[in-house]
Amino acid sequence: MSAAPAAAPLTRRAVLRTAFTAAVFAGTAAALAPVLRARRPRQTLTPAPLAPGGEETYRGRHIAVGPAGAVRIDGRPLHVMRRADGSYLSGINHFQSYETPLELARAAVDELGTNQLAFAAAHHGGQE
Repeated sequence: MSAAPAAAPLTRRAVLRTAFTAAVFAGTAAALAPVLRARRPRQTLTPAPLAPGGEETYRGRHIAVGPAGAVRIDGRPLHVMRRADGSYLSGINHFQSYETPLELARAAVDELGTNQLAFAAAHHGGQE
């Protein structure tokens, strides 16, 4: 009978090589984790916007959100602009953007107080 080959003795070089390899794998995984996490679809927890054609009374004011984000407050149109990031802003407060047209309309009502929106004026030298 022949004897089984004896295992090679564990040397300092082998231990250091194993530790270095483990450190490289751990470092690579830590660097790639944010990239791989960003590729997964995100779950949003924002409230559902008011459906097009939806209406609501907020602080005694009638808000209507129409198709494509058109907003009316007490029957008067509120000029709404869509930003490149998908948020909305208006002429009432053009320094802050809002996630939905409904949030924007509520903020406009808060800003207006008891005042009414003005009807849209004629643009570009309209005749009277």
